Amino acid sequence: MMSNPVTKATNMSHPKGIYLLFFTEMWERVNYFGMRAIFILFLTKALMFSDQDGSTIYGSFTGLVYLTPLLGGYLCDRYLGNRKSIITGGILMAIGQFVMFLCASVLENRDLSITLMWVGLTIMIMGNGFFKPNISTMVGKLYPKGDHRIDSAFTIFYMGVNVGAFIAPLICGGAWVVGDIHTFKWGFLVAFFGMIISVLAFYFYQNKYVVTAEGEPIGMPMQKMNFKTLGMIIGATLLLFSLLSFKSFFKLDWDVAWYLILTAMIAVPALIITDKSLTAQERSRIWVIFIIVFFVIFFWSAFEQAGASLTLFADRNIDRAINVNIPKEVLVILGIAIAYFVSRALVWLFEWKKMVIYLVTGLATVIMLWLVFNETLTDLHLTEFTASWFQSVNPLAIIVLAPFFTFLWGWLDKRKKEPASPVKMVWGIAILCLGYILIAYGVKGVDSQTKIAMWWLVALYVLHTIGELCLSPIGLSMVSKLAPVRFGSLLMGTWYLSSAFSNKFAGTLSSYIPPSAEDVATGVAHYRSLLGFQITNLYDFFTVFIVMSGTAAIILLILSGWLKKMMHGIR
Repeated sequence: MMSNPVTKATNMSHPKGIYLLFFTEMWERVNYFGMRAIFILFLTKALMFSDQDGSTIYGSFTGLVYLTPLLGGYLCDRYLGNRKSIITGGILMAIGQFVMFLCASVLENRDLSITLMWVGLTIMIMGNGFFKPNISTMVGKLYPKGDHRIDSAFTIFYMGVNVGAFIAPLICGGAWVVGDIHTFKWGFLVAFFGMIISVLAFYFYQNKYVVTAEGEPIGMPMQKMNFKTLGMIIGATLLLFSLLSFKSFFKLDWDVAWYLILTAMIAVPALIITDKSLTAQERSRIWVIFIIVFFVIFFWSAFEQAGASLTLFADRNIDRAINVNIPKEVLVILGIAIAYFVSRALVWLFEWKKMVIYLVTGLATVIMLWLVFNETLTDLHLTEFTASWFQSVNPLAIIVLAPFFTFLWGWLDKRKKEPASPVKMVWGIAILCLGYILIAYGVKGVDSQTKIAMWWLVALYVLHTIGELCLSPIGLSMVSKLAPVRFGSLLMGTWYLSSAFSNKFAGTLSSYIPPSAEDVATGVAHYRSLLGFQITNLYDFFTVFIVMSGTAAIILLILSGWLKKMMHGIR
C-alpha cells in the first residue's frame, strides 16, 4: 500500500501541504509588496503624475485589490473551485505584472505607457480576486476539525506572508536604480517572476501535498461552466477595465473606485443586518462588528500611508545617505549559503534527491569564485538606503515582535487581566497615533528642502507594527467569534471590505501631502485644504493623522464598555 505525502512524513508535526501553501503565498506577497514598494514612485517619477493623481491611482488600485475577493469568492464557490481559482488568479497577476514591465519599458510614449498601466492594473486586480480568498481557506482544510495544530498552522502561513513582504521591497526596490526612471521595469519584472514561482510551485505539487490525511484533494472541485457564464466573467473584466480607464480617457472628474467600494460597503452590511432570522443577541453582536469595522477604517487609512505618502516622504525628506562596505568575501559566503539552504529546503519539500543540494551548492561555489577571479564581483559599497526599503521594516518587526504579543496575551489571560478585544484595538489605534506624534515632532519647523534622520521613520514603522499586532489579529479573531455561523463568510468579507475602503481613503489622504522642494522651486506648488484646514508643511500633514487616529481611539475607548455588554460574554 502506497503512503500519501501527509502520512509519509510521520516525524513532522505538520503536513507538508502547509509549507507548500507557505511557499506559494510568500512568492505571491513578493509580487504584491514588490510592486507596492515602487508603485507611487513610478507614478510620480516615471509617468509624471502629480502627487494628487498618483495617490488617487494608488488608492484605487490597493482598494480594489481588497474588493474583488468578494466577487472572486463567489465565482470560486459557484464555478471554478479553490484550486482552479488560485491558479487562474496567479496567472492573471503574473500577466498583469508583465504588462507593467512593458508599461515601464515604453516610457518615451507616455500615452501608450499609461494605457498599458490601466491594462496591467486591471488584470492584477481581477487576478487577486481569484487568488486571495482561496489560498488561506485551504490552510484549515489540511487538518481534521478540532485539530490543535490549526492555530500554529496559520502562524506558519502568515509567517510566509511576512517573509514575502520583507524581501519584496528589498529586491524590487533594489532593482530600481535611484535617479534612472528606466530601471523601474526591473522591479516589475522581479515581481512577475515572483508570481510565476508561486503559480508553478502550487500547480505541480498541489495534488501531492494539498490533500487530506486520506490522500483526497483539498478544496472544492471545479463545476461545469457554460459559455454564458464564461462570457459574464470576461464581460465583468472588460467592464472593470473600462470603468478604471474612463477618467483617464475622457478626463471626467469622478472616481469610479469610490462608487464601487462605497456601494459594497453599504450593500453587504445592509443585507446582513436586515435578515429576519437573526435573534436579538446575534443582531447585537453583529452591530459590534460593524462599529469596530468603522473605527478600524481610521487605523488602516493611516497605516497604509506606508505605500503612498510615507514613501514619497522617505524619498524627499529623509536623509538616506549611508556608507556601508560589504567585502566580496562576505558576498561569496552569503551566495553559497543561500544556495545551500534554498536547495536543502526544496529537496525536503518536494522530495528531490539529495544530490540536488550538492549540485546546486557546488555550482553556486564555482560561479561565485569565477566572478571573484574574473574581477566581476567586487566589494559592494552602499551609499544610499532606497526609499522603498523602509517598507521592509514593518514585516521584519512583525516577525520579531509577534511571538512577544502571543506571550503577552497568554500571560495576561492566566492572571485574568487580559483586556477585551475592543480595548486591545484602542491600544492599537493609540499606538499608531503615537507613531505620527513622533514623526510630526521630527519634522516640526522643517521646510521642504531639509532632510531628517532615517531613524524617525524607522521608529514610526515600529510603532505602527506594534499597533497592528494589537489590532489586526484581534479583529479577525473577534469577527470569527461574534459572527453567526451562517453569516461567517459575509461578515469576514465585511472586515476585508473595510480594508478596501481604508486603502482607497489612504490614497485620498495621501494626495494632501505638501509639494516637493522641486515643485516649490519651480513655482508649481499647490497647497490643499482638508475640512478648512490648509496643509502647508509636513507637520500639518502628519497632524491630520494624529487628530484622526487620536479621536478614533478616544471615542472607541468611551464605547468599549458598552460594546463589551453587546458582545454577551464574548471577549
